Amino acid sequence: MSISPAPGSSPAPDAAPPAPAAPAPDARTARKVAAASFIGTALESYDFYVFGTAAALVLNRIFFPDVDPLTGTLLAFLSLGMGFVARPVGAVLFGHIGDRIGRKKALIWTIVLMGTATGLIGLLPDYGVIGAWAPVLLTVLRLLQGLAVGGEWGGAVLIATEYAPRRRRALYAAIPQIGSPVGTIMVSGTFLLLALASPEAVEAGLWRVPFLLAFPFMAIAIYLRVAIDETPVFKAVESRHQVSRIPLLDVLRSQPLAVLTAVAASLLGIGSYFLMTTYTQSYGVEVLGLSQNTVLNAALVGSVLQLATIPAFGWLATRIGSARVVAGGAVATALISFPLYYLISIADRPLYILTILVGGIAPTAAWAALGGLMADLFPARTSFTAMSLAYSFAGIAAGFTPSATALFAELTGSAWWHPGVVLALMSLITLAGAAGAARMSRTRSVTAGASAA
Repeated sequence: MSISPAPGSSPAPDAAPPAPAAPAPDARTARKVAAASFIGTALESYDFYVFGTAAALVLNRIFFPDVDPLTGTLLAFLSLGMGFVARPVGAVLFGHIGDRIGRKKALIWTIVLMGTATGLIGLLPDYGVIGAWAPVLLTVLRLLQGLAVGGEWGGAVLIATEYAPRRRRALYAAIPQIGSPVGTIMVSGTFLLLALASPEAVEAGLWRVPFLLAFPFMAIAIYLRVAIDETPVFKAVESRHQVSRIPLLDVLRSQPLAVLTAVAASLLGIGSYFLMTTYTQSYGVEVLGLSQNTVLNAALVGSVLQLATIPAFGWLATRIGSARVVAGGAVATALISFPLYYLISIADRPLYILTILVGGIAPTAAWAALGGLMADLFPARTSFTAMSLAYSFAGIAAGFTPSATALFAELTGSAWWHPGVVLALMSLITLAGAAGAARMSRTRSVTAGASAA
């Protein structure tokens, strides 16, 4: 399998011609925008991930108390997955705004919607107060979270890359990705503090605190995003009257293969988080008998490590190409999938943390280079919609990974290898997607060169 796109490769052959190049912004502005993009993504990641951690540790008892613990956990994971169902709708809605009106406006609306939905979960009456309405309203708010995230990631990567120097686009595309581990650190730290309280106090109301923190976080993110100017690339598209009238139709008509390829390439980077944290946290506590502190500490330490590995893989992508980095992460993850979960199955506290720490490095490569891979696949006039759609469809599969793995655990009697099968399968699909993205970029480059000649 050949993975050989040059760094900064051209869009895919089924994509529309890219917009004319915009004037390069100064390096200071590019760094400022990248930092603001990262901070906004970190806060949005916190909002989204706090639900995943709560689903693994407490929401089953708060909103599904009339079923056995395993079924309650499964139902909580299903409500987690429902947020991903709304993502494509959010991708279309905010993609339309981002490709027609501007990246900045779309990103302000995503953070408002996400922060409001997350904060309202913290105010939601539980099952003991309003009965079956509690899980129904919980699912509705989770759907609103998914709607917001459907437009967040694509826009965050775009504002970073559309301000970036051409030779460093892959590195700048990795900067918003750092928001994911920062969000995890914030969530894990918050729940570790809650773990100092008694389980009764947590279930009585302290579980609401992480969700209520979304309100002040939202205010910070809005302030930062209002201060960002519209990207020079979108301004160039606008000034040349190349704005797409209906971005979704343009994407479906001219870029369907590129979208499918990007979906496959995204699966490991997104899905590994929900398998190796959300599901594995529940698995570690409910099946392996580890403490909540142990699994939360493992997630926390692993996320701290990603603060170094994500920019390192982003830098590597500027040297060898984003598709190669994604493919390398997929191959490495496939190779370690079964050893990783064998070690987890026999682990005590130190070994569990070490295994999660080391095992998380390989899929981080696929995550770090994903933004650069997608930015190379799609033209500027529809890139917000196309990237958001691809990310959202991959997110649907990833969001149901914990519940699907929990069902697989029941079928296999929680055999130690059952999560390894899921992780290896995601890795192989991502490898195929990265190879396809590389082939598209290579073919496009050859075609462009022949036309120029």
